[in-house]
Parts: sequence; C-alpha cells; structure tokens
Amino acid sequence: MKSKPNILLLYTGGTIGMVKDFDSGALKVFNFDKLLQNIPELKQLDCVIETMSFETPIDSSNITPLQWAKIATVIEQNYNNFDGFVILHGSDTMSYSASALSFMLQNLNKPIVFTGSQLPIGDLRTDAKENLITAIQVASLRDNDEAVIQEVCLYFEYKLYRGNRTVKISAEHFNAFISPNYPELAESGVHLRVNKNVLLQKQEDKELLVIKDFDTNVVIIKVFPGINVQVLKAILGAPRLKGVILETYGAGNAPTDAYFVSTLQKAIEQGIHIVNVTQCSGGSVNMGHYETSTLLKEIGVISGKDITTEAAITKLMYLLGQDVPAQEFKELFETSLCGELS
Repeated sequence: MKSKPNILLLYTGGTIGMVKDFDSGALKVFNFDKLLQNIPELKQLDCVIETMSFETPIDSSNITPLQWAKIATVIEQNYNNFDGFVILHGSDTMSYSASALSFMLQNLNKPIVFTGSQLPIGDLRTDAKENLITAIQVASLRDNDEAVIQEVCLYFEYKLYRGNRTVKISAEHFNAFISPNYPELAESGVHLRVNKNVLLQKQEDKELLVIKDFDTNVVIIKVFPGINVQVLKAILGAPRLKGVILETYGAGNAPTDAYFVSTLQKAIEQGIHIVNVTQCSGGSVNMGHYETSTLLKEIGVISGKDITTEAAITKLMYLLGQDVPAQEFKELFETSLCGELS
C-alpha cells in the first residue's frame, strides 16, 4: 500500500493567514496548529499535512532576499522529509518571491507551490480556503510514486502557473494573477486538469542545490516620454550599481536621442549590465525589429525576451550574486535557466 504524501505548509505572512476577531473586528494571525480543526475539508485530501510558521510573520511588502533565503533554508532542511511544499505568502510580492525561489532551488524533483488570498481566511466570502485546499492538492499529485509537478509554481483562483511567469494585475479581484506569456500548468474546475506538456522537463536525479547569494545593487528604470537625462545619469551613476532592468516600449523600443543612447553606452562600458524588458503585459523584446531598438542592440543591451519584470530583476540579482564573468553574463541572461523565458 502506497503511503500518503507528506506536505509541509509554511506560513510566511500575508492576508491568507489572518482571521478576524469578531469581538474587536481586528485581524490577527491564524493559529496554523489548529488548521484541520478550522478547515475540516482538508481531511478529505489524501495526504499528511504538517505546518510551520515564521516566528514573526512578515507583510509581503517588506520581503527582501533575506526572507527568500529563509524560505529556501526551510525547504532545504526539510526536503528529504516531505513530498511537497506549500508557501503561504502575501500576494503583493508573491511573483517576485516565486521567481527568486525558482533560481535559488535547483535540481527540484518536488513541487513548491506559492499561494495566498485577497481576503482573510475567516471572512465569509474568502478565497483563502479554495486557494489553500487546491494548492495542497497540487503539491500532493503523484504519478507512479513521483511528483507530477517538479518546479516552483503559484496557485491562485483556479489556476496554477509557473511562478517565474506570473504578474499580479489586480488588488481587488480574486483572479489577481496572470501568466502573460506562458500557459497555465493546471486548471481547477470540476476536475483538476494538469497540462503536462507545459511542465518543466523532469530533471536527472541530482541533489537539491540551494543558492542564497543575491546581489541587490540593481535598479528598475521605466522609460517614459520626456525621461530626464540628469535623472538617468544620476541613477546610472549610483555607487556600486551593477545591473539595470530597463522597461521599454513595445518590442523593446526606446528613445534614439543621442543623450539617451550615449548615457546607456557609458554605463555598459563601466561594467553595468542593462537588460531590456517590455512594459507591455504580454509579448517579447525583439531588438533590431524596429529602428528605435537597433541602437540598444548595437551598444550591448541584453534582451530580456518575454521575461516578466519580476523574474528579470530576481534573475539579475541571482546572476550578480554568482559573480558570473562579464563575457558570459549576456548569454546566461538570455538563456532560460528554469523556464522563465521562451
């Protein structure tokens, strides 16, 4: 008889872990030790659930690479004792965290499922229960005693996405996330339907490798009509700056003014890596397709292709943290490491 999958549920903070005190009306942290008592539906799942919480839950607006390392450490320390992991996290920065963990946790052969909610778990109309129950079910999926999902993903409002392909688009609706350039991995309806043809290919049996060194000497610059050259120079001249995500128009287009291009070129010559990503919610950078992006290509700007800004900035921090040689950096960034770009 096959044993039930063991799932570790880690609460880091966020709305999903809050309940309303009906006397005062204030929100307080849910007691996850009493999870099965409060959500009896979980008993119907064919798995064993254990819970763990950050000693001091954090609002996701305060997330930093230090907390990413903390989450990665919990997974690393418990990896051999569990078959899947569900990370409860605030929705505001969930796409950043899911992207970061996809680079940090290498050689995965188990699911890491991020989820959260728009309303607290104790609210009458909460989305927390469905998100939590289905995220645990996804983490429990097995096929011939092997995990069906073997990557970092994000479950929200009936859809399972690759974590590093997601973007939060709404602060009000339950369907708060989209994956603009990649299909969902699974959809929850009457049946839980997994799109196996879009899952990451199963890795060879290698030991889990956890990388925690991220370099935060980076910045995101959004191009806009009338962008000020002095401001641009001030940002690019910041001490210890090593990398820039440049959010451009359309398929990677930007001003062709001499001041703009020469300022970027000078920064690149000084060793700063500049990555071109599109401001559009969907689509890909294609430098050279239009005249307004040809100059960027010529001065050595890196193409972010169809990567999201969230995945781009975390990938930039990750590669800088590994001291990748300058001559290899562009090729590595433009290569898909864990399904983050096409």
